[in-house]
Amino acid sequence: MNPPHVIPYQGSKRKLAEQILSNVQFKIEGDFYEPFAGSAAITLAAATKNMAQGYVIGDKFSPLTKLWSKIINDPIYVSDEYSKIWHSQLDDPKNYFLQIREEFNKDNDPVKFLYLVARCVKNAIRFNASGEFNQSSDNRRLGMKPKKLETGVKKVSSLLKNKTEIVSGDFMEILSNATSDDIVYMDPPWQGTSNKKNPRYAFLLELDQLIEGLNELNLRGVPYLLSFDGTCGDKKYGKDLPECLNLKKSWLGAGRSSQAILLGRDDITVESLYLSPALIKKNNSLKNSVI
Repeated sequence: MNPPHVIPYQGSKRKLAEQILSNVQFKIEGDFYEPFAGSAAITLAAATKNMAQGYVIGDKFSPLTKLWSKIINDPIYVSDEYSKIWHSQLDDPKNYFLQIREEFNKDNDPVKFLYLVARCVKNAIRFNASGEFNQSSDNRRLGMKPKKLETGVKKVSSLLKNKTEIVSGDFMEILSNATSDDIVYMDPPWQGTSNKKNPRYAFLLELDQLIEGLNELNLRGVPYLLSFDGTCGDKKYGKDLPECLNLKKSWLGAGRSSQAILLGRDDITVESLYLSPALIKKNNSLKNSVI
């Protein structure tokens, strides 16, 4: 079964999931954590493969974690509410989008957020300085159709219900109980693509804070994988993480970027994947035991 895909985030790692998970070459005795969840593409791919005993989906943006909780525990509610919103837009999609956006910025309703993500330009969420969703609608399309959404949320629920914890908060709070038996996949805000002038995320992450957290995970022996920077054509996003973290860096081909396609260019996106010392040690232990 292909992993379901219900939150169409720009930058989702859905197409890279197989490459990312291929770096986990041992049996996961504990849980699979994704503390910068977004579309939770890697969690869904891991659950489809039944890779872990349980799953922890986390994010600092509470409407997103509320949405994941609803999708997993009450998929009928999500599909019904989304269908109501989707059909209500048909007479005047552009202005209806603006109405829902205004309402969401007041009530933070998770299903309204899902609709905004599905309808906004390039599925790329944006926020203003006050933390309000301010991306425009893509007026060439109406967003994911209700029937497709219904099918997707039911599949997600069947995969994750009764074996998933949803947590809202800072990534190290979400990972406070992670141990050497667990595994963590992180896709935090990228260097070079998120700043106050171009807020692609509801919350930014200071590099020093990330490095401090990674160092703590290393000291605790927690295995993790981290997507954090990359290149597109001749443009590089971010600097390498410090050598003192002892991370192994590999490269994943992500194909042509959506922006390159729109502009008719052939720029290829290559994304980095960092492997933690604990992950490398477990992989090597398995190889040695096979030999």
